[in-house]
Amino acid sequence: MMTQKLKNPFARSPTLETVLMVERIIDKYSGEYNRTALWKKLPKKVMWQTYLIILEYLESINKIAIDREGKIVYIWNPTLSKRLKSRREVKV
Repeated sequence: MMTQKLKNPFARSPTLETVLMVERIIDKYSGEYNRTALWKKLPKKVMWQTYLIILEYLESINKIAIDREGKIVYIWNPTLSKRLKSRREVKV
């Protein structure tokens, strides 16, 4: 009987500081680099697996997008978000 090793979902959980660092770098170099080149631009070393989890997270909350060439683009627009929140029809 084979026992399955349960995957720990928190094994490579990045800290908030790491997520924000990656997000700032993506915003700074938006549309210029693919994920490998951007990973090398990070000011602090981050494990590749952790970096991929951060990219997945940022893409799932619609802060980044990846174009056809594989370049990472920052698509979050805080100004638009504030304008939409101030509308009466929108409840936050």
